[in-house]
Amino acid sequence: MVVDSQYSYRRHETDKVPLRRRPELNRLNRRTIMMTIPFMRRTETRAICRPAVCRGLLLSGIAVLAVVAVAAGSTQGAEHGKVILLTQTPCQFLESEGVDHKFKTTKKADCDAINAKTGANRLAKAEVLTLKPGRYVFRVTNKNVPYDLGFWLRSKDYDWLNPLHKLTKTSVSGGGLSPGTTKDYVVNLKPGEFLYSCPLNPTPNYKIVVTGG
Repeated sequence: MVVDSQYSYRRHETDKVPLRRRPELNRLNRRTIMMTIPFMRRTETRAICRPAVCRGLLLSGIAVLAVVAVAAGSTQGAEHGKVILLTQTPCQFLESEGVDHKFKTTKKADCDAINAKTGANRLAKAEVLTLKPGRYVFRVTNKNVPYDLGFWLRSKDYDWLNPLHKLTKTSVSGGGLSPGTTKDYVVNLKPGEFLYSCPLNPTPNYKIVVTGG
């Protein structure tokens, strides 16, 4: 360990020579050595900031990360297209009908019976969704329906039994919407008329009209 340019300490036999036999070191140098070596061996740990300041910086960092996460989520949604929120309650889409009828159902057959009585009247009052051509994300949530749901959006005249329709018309569907969960369904819509519904939680066939260029 080098202490000064005039002297050094190494773990060799030559370092055992007493300081008084080394004429190049005067009394001031010896005193400096005795004061310097203990100081150099001392290890101090100091906080880089006060506790209150550190806590403030930590909270600020967490807030920034939260904002970044939200922004990233919004950006990801924007990349897929404009998001349209839809909520399924028993036998209906809430946004489409504008009111929660609070139907009680435990199985698909319950909704079939309810829609047979009230479906036509409700559909006549339901909102027709008017959109511009483009890419959309239909974000569907199962709210208080006690079984798995699905979502199906298709061209108005789509026939799933017709193989040509699978190539020439629009159809997007999926299931697995358990109670309380949300799923996204991405679709490109061109000018025309479309329908959307849920076959597993039978609902009316709500209408979408895509106009413009």
